[in-house]
Amino acid sequence: MDNYDIKDIKLAEGGRRRIEWSEREMPVLRLIRQRFSVERPLKGIRIASCLHVTTETANLMYTLQEGGAEVVLTASNPLSTQDDVAASLVTHFEIPTFAIKGEDNDTYYRHINSALDQQPHLTMDDGADLVSTLHKDRRDLLPEVIGGTEETTTGVIRLRAMAADGALAFPVVAVNDALTKHLFDNRYGTGQSTVDGIVRATNILLAGRNFVIAGYGWCGRGLAMRASGMGANIIVTEVDPLPALEAVMDGYRVMPMSEAAVIGDIFVTVTGDINVIDRQHFEAMKDGAIVANSGHFNVEINIPALASMAVEKRQVRPFIEQYELPDGRNINLLGEGRLINLAAAEGHPASVMDMSFANQALCLEYMVKNANQLEKQVYKVPEEIDKEIARLKLESKGVKIDVLTPEQIDYLNSWQEGT
Repeated sequence: MDNYDIKDIKLAEGGRRRIEWSEREMPVLRLIRQRFSVERPLKGIRIASCLHVTTETANLMYTLQEGGAEVVLTASNPLSTQDDVAASLVTHFEIPTFAIKGEDNDTYYRHINSALDQQPHLTMDDGADLVSTLHKDRRDLLPEVIGGTEETTTGVIRLRAMAADGALAFPVVAVNDALTKHLFDNRYGTGQSTVDGIVRATNILLAGRNFVIAGYGWCGRGLAMRASGMGANIIVTEVDPLPALEAVMDGYRVMPMSEAAVIGDIFVTVTGDINVIDRQHFEAMKDGAIVANSGHFNVEINIPALASMAVEKRQVRPFIEQYELPDGRNINLLGEGRLINLAAAEGHPASVMDMSFANQALCLEYMVKNANQLEKQVYKVPEEIDKEIARLKLESKGVKIDVLTPEQIDYLNSWQEGT
């Protein structure tokens, strides 16, 4: 096949071995793939996918392909692609793939448009760049699209804004909001992989450092849990009083970023918003401060402001750009401010992506069956899908749980019995 744009096709064999290793940790997706290969619920459906090109994503692509779909894949972030995986997808699975680690912005959007050239019936997005490009630049393709899914918090925020403006042209299921996604992927996956990326990039000891986390959603909670477990002193910044209170009750210090900037050693943003770390914060940071992002887009850190303040920028290690300020202080930016867990590491462990991508597969099947009955808005993952994925995950781990007796069911459905 010649419908692809990747770094090096010769990397394919190494990619296949890593895809196979990942597959061992994805039993739920494997069970879905076995059913899909028999039932073929996606037969004849064209799917344009904009996701991080990782070993776990490769197993999702294979599952959808086994379900009968014609799949094309492009990267959802310029630094998240694993080039050997992209090569294997093309060579061994014959899936058109458009992704090169480190691609510039023009290439990134050219690749998105290459995926849209397939004229998809379904979109599968991570950050909503595919959907927003479709709505802004490729509106001629909209009549063919019956629905889509969205993987991450940032994308869901953008899609809900589109729906509120009346701009969303088809229904989308917010996979991010599934309990089996954000309770596990966002908490355990982001927590572990973000620490992994920071340590790989810097090789620093976390113990004893002031570790500032901007945002205490599920990603922030997971990151605090993991960094604290490695001995870091956690400081949380928030704009919402409820998660701020939760962080206090969890035993962490909570303060505005203006105060945290003075004492922090390591800063990580996980908010989904813009300029969370801004010029005034850089002005207050100590020499040697490390700044990273694990939110979807690099806009959480005001990188243009940092660049304008610096008298010199130098690459001191792979994935570390050091900005020297006029007073001699240095601020170290990791992974160009992009997702550090994917820029410098391998992203989430396969066992948590197993549930996230099981949600993707089952929600695409749900969309094919129900698109005609859905409005042009953002929907939650159906509860039965969420619970089925949790059940399959427990089953794969050999864990059994109780079942309600008829008497217990009757009691829960009644109101007559009291004290």
